[in-house]
Amino acid sequence: MNAANPPTDAPALPPDTVAELLERGRALTTPALRAAVAGLAAPMDTVAAYHFGWIDAQGQPADGDSGKAVRPALAVLSVEAAGADPEAGVPGAVAVELVHNFSLLHDDLMDGDEQRRHRDTVWKVHGPAQAILVGDALFALAGEIILRDATAAAARAARLLATASRRLIDGQAQDIAFEHRERVSLGECLEMEGNKTGALLACASAIGAVLAGADETVSGPLHVYGEHLGLAFQAVDDLLGIWGDPRATGKATWSDLRQRKKSLPVVAALSAENAAAERLTALLMADAKKSREEFEDFDEAEFATRAALVEEAGGRRWTAEEARRQHDAALTAVRDARLPAETRRRLEALADFVVVRQR
Repeated sequence: MNAANPPTDAPALPPDTVAELLERGRALTTPALRAAVAGLAAPMDTVAAYHFGWIDAQGQPADGDSGKAVRPALAVLSVEAAGADPEAGVPGAVAVELVHNFSLLHDDLMDGDEQRRHRDTVWKVHGPAQAILVGDALFALAGEIILRDATAAAARAARLLATASRRLIDGQAQDIAFEHRERVSLGECLEMEGNKTGALLACASAIGAVLAGADETVSGPLHVYGEHLGLAFQAVDDLLGIWGDPRATGKATWSDLRQRKKSLPVVAALSAENAAAERLTALLMADAKKSREEFEDFDEAEFATRAALVEEAGGRRWTAEEARRQHDAALTAVRDARLPAETRRRLEALADFVVVRQR
């Protein structure tokens, strides 16, 4: 099994189909996203453009990595599930992308992350104040875009986005609080990750259908699908956060361990009843008493020891299995829903991609 990934016993993916779905979402969303960002006051427009990878730190055009575009792809698919044209989902896709990137800008600053997508983060290049301001601007812009059309469907979509945003912020607050606690239960960890990741993916999966005027029989299963997909997505991210290849993730080795995150592999390992869990508990309790500076002076071998204990205690295996459980629950949500067969097949392909992705 690949070092960071759950078992890959799912049916073989059609990579071209998934790549085309992601590219279609990106192609439909990017022009509207660029236009929205260009309307921000200077220098926020330039700082946001750097964050999205459209320019480099010197302001020159760049072809940076702007992410996998899973959320735009889901928003476009959800509008098709309601029988409308893909373009009708663009406002929802743009709004969700803006909220997602608002969270990234603030999270990078709060977590002290210096790298994202193989480049220095915004706070590192432009300073903490600009990271905060641009994040706030993207958040406000998301609501403005979704409500440009004064319709009942737009109001319903705005409520959906607002609820997802509030949950996302709740999840980040929980994540930070957990770093300073000795014990976090698996239930608490899953609740945090459902808020931090599941809520916005659920919103992306349903917002296009809502904008198209679909009723709850269509938007409801899509929302449930996205919620489970988000938990699968985060479980894989948690594996990558410890065992991912820095050349692929763009983050330092043992990234989540360096930040003392209570991610799923760590919490699952600490919840186990075995000798490795006891040794890991003792180490992490001692770590918690160290200052950030002392902790950052650890050498690679010390982080490697902690990662090995997480794996020995069963945290890695449990998280890989949880990713599969959430993947299966996502597919169950749409399998019997009133959706076009082609849309259902594409949603299944995207779910497979999320669980077996390499980065």
